[in-house]
Amino acid sequence: MRFTGHGVELPVSEGMLGRVFNGMGEPIDGGAKLIPEAVRDINGTPMNPSARKYPSEFIQTGVSSIDGLNTLVRGQKLPIFSGSGLPHANLAAQIARQAKVRGTDDKFAVVFAAIGITFEEADFFISDFNKTGAIDRTVLFINLASDAAVERISTPRMALTAAEYLAFDKGMHVLVIMTDITNYAEALREVSAARKEVPGRRGYPGYLYTDLATMYERAGRREGSNGSITMIPILTMPEDDKTHPIPDLTGYITEGQIILSREIYRKGYLPPVDVLPSLSRLKDKGIGAGRTRDDHSGTMNQLFSAYARGKEAKELMVVLGEAALTPIERLYAKFSDAFEAEYINQGFYEDRTIEETLDLGWRLLHILPKSEMKRIKPAILEKYWDKTAPTDENE
Repeated sequence: MRFTGHGVELPVSEGMLGRVFNGMGEPIDGGAKLIPEAVRDINGTPMNPSARKYPSEFIQTGVSSIDGLNTLVRGQKLPIFSGSGLPHANLAAQIARQAKVRGTDDKFAVVFAAIGITFEEADFFISDFNKTGAIDRTVLFINLASDAAVERISTPRMALTAAEYLAFDKGMHVLVIMTDITNYAEALREVSAARKEVPGRRGYPGYLYTDLATMYERAGRREGSNGSITMIPILTMPEDDKTHPIPDLTGYITEGQIILSREIYRKGYLPPVDVLPSLSRLKDKGIGAGRTRDDHSGTMNQLFSAYARGKEAKELMVVLGEAALTPIERLYAKFSDAFEAEYINQGFYEDRTIEETLDLGWRLLHILPKSEMKRIKPAILEKYWDKTAPTDENE
């Protein structure tokens, strides 16, 4: 052991795009060693609140259940809460492939940090990005489950340091995807126990909240810079428990969450996003005329309302039977099924524009009578209702 007099540092340059590194920032793709333009301390600092610009620009992920209902905004931190065995890796790869900021010529980059994953998962991410060409705008940091626990703690910080350089030095829009934060927290607990620190909830160190915040708060938009860091941390909830310390503390720090549902996954619908408990606290800031479309807010609220009523009608149907439902309740139950089968279900390789998502929402709303559209302004309803009516009588 020798003391270097400084913390762990990462050599950074624009040449990182298209490269694969390990959790300590060393190239593992067989390519040449990186020629650095700068060397940065990976611990960085959370962004000064007074230097932050308010997130307000829509990011199109191509996933209807996110774009249409829980919109991602540039500079936001929006985690995905998953369960063990659910296909969050496929969703992460899909977002990394498809995400774009519309209406701008600024460069867009993805920094992907895989923390404590298996060799099979690492191979999936690398081959998927290579196959689709997404690797050209992506920096990958891969930490395998067989690597040291300490390396697991450095991996997300390496990724954020690279993202800060690309965003604030090179003026890029950077999307940081980190999977799996649960593996990071487990490594933190392991190191904390080895240091004989006093444990907190479920054996995690008492500073888990602070530690997660020092990472998450490095995302955002900065005054005087065109660049931005948008963050999607992905975590698997142990035993699907939303009150577990990791999802619980993450929810306090970030601006909402996307929740994956085991029930929707069993139906074969992909990606299995459960839209009702999911939330994007900044969705109102990135939608509307000039950003997405003037009907976005109204259709989003109407779809939420109709789906919730449809779910209630389906529960009543299980208890009382379909004959006990009123005709309008039966229509809502039909809407609920169609919404899951067509709106939520799109597979991992379909990239929908926001216009396609909004038009699909209108088409599904035609299952219900026009008189039920109580959450859409009359002017918007008149503008789009007839225009979006299904052409086929059987639809």
